[in-house]
Amino acid sequence: MSLSEIKSRIAKAEKAAGRAPGSTELIAVSKLQPDERVEAVLDEGHRLFGENRVQEAAGKWPAFREQFPDTKVHLIGPLQTNKARQAMELFDAIHTLDRPKLAKTIARLADELGHCPELFIQINTGEEAQKAGVLPTEADAFIAETRALGLPLSGLMCIPPVEEEPSLHFALLARIAARNDLKGLSMGMSGDFERAIALGATHIRVGSAIFGERNY
Repeated sequence: MSLSEIKSRIAKAEKAAGRAPGSTELIAVSKLQPDERVEAVLDEGHRLFGENRVQEAAGKWPAFREQFPDTKVHLIGPLQTNKARQAMELFDAIHTLDRPKLAKTIARLADELGHCPELFIQINTGEEAQKAGVLPTEADAFIAETRALGLPLSGLMCIPPVEEEPSLHFALLARIAARNDLKGLSMGMSGDFERAIALGATHIRVGSAIFGERNY
């Protein structure tokens, strides 16, 4: 599927949901994609990308940004505390803030560096043991704690369990965000982004549908 097809599906989903055109940002997930595929999408004019790993992004994006300076890159994979400084220097947004220690580290580094990326808290909506994220019952307290540190909180992110209806998880994320007055909802991937848009997604994360299957 091409980038233009994805964009037209987004526009249709926004219209069907009665949302403003362009109210959903498309994050093209470029993790593990060869440089020539990424460059082809940049050449088409797309400028928002998502990476899972700090090291991979560090090896890829500085050179692309010299060529395409208006590009934004978001971290959508787990962040180790010891990589926080590098992540804050590299990414425009971090979607995976998920624990107090990381929040405190980011707050300290933000003071030191004089800037902070946009932040999304990852909520483990399916309460899956193997998945990162704050449990839904602990979300309100962690949001308050993050705000008390003076961090620029944009919204929430989730990755629904593979075998469950994603809309239930998108709706739960939207409820937690609404009661905490957060506007950003990072939710929805290649297989379910239309459902995410219907439930208010502001950022959707689409990889293989744009770039083709990854070579693991």
